[in-house]
Amino acid sequence: MSKLEASEAARQAGDALSPAAALREGAAAAGRQPPEAAPPAAAGKRRRPILVAGPIVLAVLAAAGYVYWDHSAHFASTDDAFVAARQYSVAPNVSGYVSAVPVTDNQHVAAGDVIARIDDRIYRAALAQAAAQVASAKANVEVVEAQISSQQAQIESAKASLDQSEAALDFAREQATRYERLQTMGSGTVQNAQQYEAQLREQQASVRSAQAALELAQRQLGTMEAQRAVAAASLAQAEAQRDQAEINLSYTTVAAAESGNVVNLGAAVGQFVQPGASLSNFVPDAIWVVANFKETKLDAMRPGQPATLSLDAYPGRAIHGHVASIQRGSGTAFSLLPAENATGNYVKIVQRVPVKIVMDDAPSDVALGPGMSVDPTVRVDPAPSLFERMTAIFGKRR
Repeated sequence: MSKLEASEAARQAGDALSPAAALREGAAAAGRQPPEAAPPAAAGKRRRPILVAGPIVLAVLAAAGYVYWDHSAHFASTDDAFVAARQYSVAPNVSGYVSAVPVTDNQHVAAGDVIARIDDRIYRAALAQAAAQVASAKANVEVVEAQISSQQAQIESAKASLDQSEAALDFAREQATRYERLQTMGSGTVQNAQQYEAQLREQQASVRSAQAALELAQRQLGTMEAQRAVAAASLAQAEAQRDQAEINLSYTTVAAAESGNVVNLGAAVGQFVQPGASLSNFVPDAIWVVANFKETKLDAMRPGQPATLSLDAYPGRAIHGHVASIQRGSGTAFSLLPAENATGNYVKIVQRVPVKIVMDDAPSDVALGPGMSVDPTVRVDPAPSLFERMTAIFGKRR
């Protein structure tokens, strides 16, 4: 065999060697001891833990995800929520100069506490004048009542005079009849008959005069009763003016209608104020939370369900409350310019519905007011979740 053929045979034999054999031959050629190749069983042991741990980790993650999903399904939350209250502006009903402001900014006041006072000297004078008009009207009524009483006495006197005249008329009529009969029979004189006839006519005139006096007295009584009605109306008007003066005087003291906080105080001593001019804003103690939940979260939400409130201003506090009511309609339905979905191209958007949440344990040592951000969480499913059951079981074992 030639050298060329021997070299080709050695190359083919080297190509047929395994990598391990080639490594040993290369090490031998270099004068070093070749490393021992790792047995196939040891390589399999290194790959097996990865293949076994992967499904276990996936199972644990799936179980944890299910526990989290099951627990979160018992609650509904939103970050579109704010503290709300029926705040209003404190304003006077009368004009005048402010004489005192016994409160300061952000002060808590009780119902009836004075917020500002207006100079009341003009209103006290008006009340005194109105009271004098009431006294005058009462005196006028009393005068008319006295006149009516006197007139009634005159009527009684006129009736008595009429009765007397009628009795005299009856006697005169009998006398005239008697003497006329005597004259006819020839036993009496014509002079006597004429005399008693004249007396009869005189008594008839007296009766008519008494009747006219009685009628006049009765008509005067009617006039006086009308005057009494006018005097009574004047008295009622004077009393109304007095009551209005008393009310105006009471308006000079601007007091809190309920307990709450004075906010944005603008009143100052010496300031001239007009009716309706704002002296301060007022935030009552009664506050709540308006949470704008998506309409897709209202299916299981009902009034009375418990809620947990987290305030951005006080993140370390958890305030408890409950759902008081759910608004009948979305927020946009009651806006100044509600959306008109019947025009143009319609794109469906999930609406938000205001939900009123009342605080059960509102803290009194922190400042809570309208507009502050809240993160409410409402429990919509009262049944315990899997996480809660597991926590309860582990808690008992401990």
